[in-house]
This record gives sequence, C-alpha cells and structure tokens, in this order.
Amino acid sequence: MRFIFIVLAFLTFNACKSTKAESAFAFAENPVIAHRGAWKALNLPQNSIASLKHAIELGCTGSEFDVRMTADNVLVVNHDPDYNGLFIEETTYSELSKHKLSNGEVLPTLRDYLLAGMESNPGTGLVCEIKPSKTEGRNVLMAEKVLELVDELKAEKYISYYISFSYELLKRIIEINPNAKTQYLDGSKSPETLRGDGVSGLDYATHIFKRKPEWIESAKAHNLKLNAWTVNKAEDLDLFLANGFDYITTDEPELLFERIRNSATYNTVYKLVWSDEFNYNGAPDATKWTYSYGFIANEEKQYYTDSLKNARVENGHLIIEAHKEKLANKDFNNPNLKPWAQYKKEIDSAQYSSARLTTEGLAEWKYGRIEVSAKLPKGRGMWPAIWMLSEDRKELGWPESGEIDIMEHVGYDNDTIHGTIHTKAYNHLKGTQKGKTIFIDRPNDTFHVFAIEWTPEKIDFLLDGVVYNHIANEHKTTAEWPFDKKFHLILNVAVGGMWGGRQGIDESIFPQRMTVDYVRVFQQKSKDQ
Repeated sequence: MRFIFIVLAFLTFNACKSTKAESAFAFAENPVIAHRGAWKALNLPQNSIASLKHAIELGCTGSEFDVRMTADNVLVVNHDPDYNGLFIEETTYSELSKHKLSNGEVLPTLRDYLLAGMESNPGTGLVCEIKPSKTEGRNVLMAEKVLELVDELKAEKYISYYISFSYELLKRIIEINPNAKTQYLDGSKSPETLRGDGVSGLDYATHIFKRKPEWIESAKAHNLKLNAWTVNKAEDLDLFLANGFDYITTDEPELLFERIRNSATYNTVYKLVWSDEFNYNGAPDATKWTYSYGFIANEEKQYYTDSLKNARVENGHLIIEAHKEKLANKDFNNPNLKPWAQYKKEIDSAQYSSARLTTEGLAEWKYGRIEVSAKLPKGRGMWPAIWMLSEDRKELGWPESGEIDIMEHVGYDNDTIHGTIHTKAYNHLKGTQKGKTIFIDRPNDTFHVFAIEWTPEKIDFLLDGVVYNHIANEHKTTAEWPFDKKFHLILNVAVGGMWGGRQGIDESIFPQRMTVDYVRVFQQKSKDQ
C-alpha cells in the first residue's frame, strides 16, 4: 500500500507540475503585432518561421500569419492565393513544397508553424488569419480543420486571435469554440454588430478608423479589443497609441517599439479625453471649434474671419492661413454674427485676413496634457500662437483670469519658440511674465509637437517631448496661480502687432499658414481605468 501511495503521489505531483507549466504562457504586455512576422528589418521572407522567430526575439505581443488550404486539404502559411505561380487551392502540398522560400525554408505547414511558435516562446501570441475562399463550403471546412489542429497540438493558449475577412468563417469558429478570441478585418461592421454576434474585437484598416473615429469609443464601450492594420507611418502609430488601442499590426515592429518608448502618453496616467485628428474636409468641426471675429488685440493687423480661405480642413490637416487682401462680405461664412453694416468701416480698414479658432463654450479642461502637432508660418511679421484662456476671463478680466501660452513664435526669430504664463502678478505689461524659449529646427516645413503638462502643482512646457519651461505652483494667491479652473484652447495666426510686427511685415510672403496635424487633450485616468 505504501508503494502504491508513493507512486500515486509522484504521478499527482508531476501532473500538477505539467498542468502548471502548460498554463504558464502569458502574452507580452505591449500592443505590437508583427505583420506576417518580423521580416522587414532582416529581409526575411514574410510568413516564414524565421520571421516568426524574430518577432518572438523582439518580444512582440503577437505575430500575425496567413493560413490557406491546398487541394489535398493541407493547411499552409502563405499570404497570396498563389505560391510560385501555383494556385494553392488547386495544388497539392507535395507540389508546392518543391519550391523553397527565399531563405531556404520549405513552405511552412500550419502544423510546423504552430510547433515553431510554441517552442522557446516567452510571450508572443500567434495571430491566425484564415484567408477566405470563394469555393462554397471551404471557409467552414478551413475553420474546422484549423481548430482541430490547434486542439490536437494543445496550442490554444498560444493563439492570441483568429482573424479573417470572412464573417461566415469567424462565426463558425465561435460556434465550435465559444471561448475562441476573434477579430473581424473587413471594416464594414459596427462594434454593436460585432458584439451582438460574439466577435471579440475589430481589426480594421487605418483609414476606417480615421473615417469613423466614433467606432473607437463604441468598441471600448462594448468591451471589444481594438486593433489596426497595417500601420507603418510614425504619425499613425502615434495616433493609435494615443487612442489606447490594444494592438497595432505593423510591418515596422521596431519602429512601433521606438514610438512606445518615446510616447509621453502611452502606458502612463493619461487617457485621451478630446481630440481632433482632422480626418475630414471642409470647415473645421463646428462641434469642436468656433471662431473669433474682427480686430482683437495687441495692435495686430489681421481681421479674423470664418472664411474657408482662412480656416479649412484638407488632406488630414487644419489650415489656418493669413492673406494680404481687402475684405468683402463674401469673405464671411456667417456675417450675421457681426452685422455687416455695423462693422463695415472696420472691415474696410483691414489689409490682412486670418483666422482664430477656439474651443470656448464647447470644450474646456482643468489640468491634463494638451498637445498640438503643427508646422508654423514663415516670414517677418507672422505671429502664430497655440494658447489657453480661462472660463471666467470675461468676469475677472485679463490678466487676473490667467493665460497659458503653449507656443508662440514670431517670424523675425524663426528658430525660437516661447512658452509663457500670464497672471496678475506675472505678465508682460509689468515685464514679469514667466516665459522661456527653446531652439526649434525647421519649424516651417516639419511637424513639431507643442505641449503642456498641467497639474495642481506645476505647468511644464514641452517641445517634442522635451521640457524647457517648468512653472511651479508657489501656493500663494490666485495672483500668482490662477490655474485651478477650466481653460479653453485657441489656435491663431496673427499678422504684425506689438510683438509680431516689431520688425515690420514682409509684404512679399503671403499667403502664410499654420498647418495642424492634430490636437489632443489627455487627462489622468481614474483609479478604476
């Protein structure tokens, strides 16, 4: 009896060890999905076992690959419907395998690929894309055979997601295995539809999310995983990082890791609460922006209008453009905001037009990170600004109400930008304003990110992620720190004025524009996020 007990105990112990080892796999904690493996940097064949191994070496959270089925029902890993001039569905695997990949590998079967992905893999999931077939019944058959093989190899824990352009195929996977994680690729179905059909997430092309940004919040509200394919540009990678995507599928995993390291908002206390990515055309979004009109302040020479000539969205950017011109009624989209007759004399005296956009009355924030990616106008006399005023400025007056100048630039000093606060105690009328400058390289033809990080204790001014001005809360009075209330954002391009026109205006430079790629506002996440 004692011998039997020892044997049983030994078997039980080893079974527990085996179960524990089998369940120990955990996906890496990053959003990087290597598209067809990590192939580009090392010039490896796409969908090769070598590219899979390199994705594992990089520590990607996932490596995506494509599955097709041969004429003799062998599941193989290949993107295109043909391989070496042979149509996969009409060719046996033995025929296909005679032709090697460029690195000498045999065309991988799914079995070989899964086994390779399960070996010495600390955390890279396998993202299995099953390519649709036009042959009736074949999609369902492929779904069934893929799941059979995964089950046979005990590979399920390594599968991040099953993805496909075939909705029929995904629904069959869910029917067979309700616990399988799935993502739809086509981009044609809303998050509500996916949720209703039990699909786990949406993996849509970049342009889909740009055209339907509301689907991002809808997906989060429906607890669906967000993925985007195939994202290779730095600005697009930054966009999806800022929007808190769970995954980003890319041919450039090394670049995505770099963008993650340099991101001031990814994997931090911040959450995106407001943005305009300008992925539309025409007038600026009226739910986000309103206009200032007329001559405003600082002896500036431009007259602010709401004309599309002065403020418009095109090719994914907001354009705020200054012109040298005489104005007329036609230069206003809504002249009734200020009756034309009442301001005709003022308008007749204008020599320049421009635009000043503001979120006043639409969106205001207390604390957070505010960042704007922009290229600046060029030339003597230009004075672009990205800045903020408080919700109570009309009641308190300036400078008591406070002002935060995220970025100011004057054309006669082209390689310098300024970050400044104005308060009752610290303002330019007294010469006590708290401002600092930083050198900026190629401000007119390169997008730079101008930002502040604002908390109850400080305001930091940043250029491309580098802090160059730190304003600490002295904890005295509101004369020094009026920044514990909501402020709205202003974007404008001024011409001339007390500062911008200090060295005159170059009449030959017009039109001049500030080009804005995006505006994003982040605030601290709540404890349960």
